[in-house]
Order: sequence, then structure tokens, then C-alpha cells
Amino acid sequence: MTDQPPYFTNHVFVCGNRRPDDHPRGSCAAKGSEKLRDYMKARAKELGLAGVRINAAGCLDRCEHGPTMVIYPRGTWYRIPDRDAVDRVLIEDIRDGNPIAELMLPAEIAQAK
Repeated sequence: MTDQPPYFTNHVFVCGNRRPDDHPRGSCAAKGSEKLRDYMKARAKELGLAGVRINAAGCLDRCEHGPTMVIYPRGTWYRIPDRDAVDRVLIEDIRDGNPIAELMLPAEIAQAK
């Protein structure tokens, strides 16, 4: 069997987990991840980004750092607190290939659990 080319060069999953409001870890949905995901989908289309798919995800298990997202196949994890961060990820990282260190989850957080 040979490796098939990927369907998407960047497959983005945005956490949509919702926990009770008083949960100590919080939840990405309570922090606005659903609206940010919708914005990201529209903005990616507006920018004409080819090979990109933006999807909702269940719990990515990083809600205390959220809203969070991950880009596969490379496994880059980001915190996207607002639309400006979404724009930066789409333009600087996905379009231009320059990862954004200050928005990335630290490796020990991204790889833990």
C-alpha cells in the first residue's frame, strides 16, 4: 500500500468543548471558540486559502488555555483568544508558513496528558 496524498495540507480543529460554567478548567466554548471557529472558516475562504479545512472538535483537553486549536498533520497547537489571533494564524502560519511562537501552546502543555 502506498501513502495517499493528504486531502488537506492544513486540517484545523477548533475545540468546541463546553463544561459547566463553574468548572475549574473552564471550557473553550464558554470562551468563544464557536464564534471564532465560524469566523476562521469564513476568513479562510475569504483569503482563498487552498488545501485548508476548518472543523469543530470535541474536547481537545486544553480548555484551561483556551480557546484552543490544533493544525494537522503537523500538530501545531495554538491559543486563539480573539479574531486578531485567528487572522494571524491564517495569514502568518497557514498562508505564509511562519509559526507564531507567542500564540503556541508550550510543548509540555500541547503534548501532556
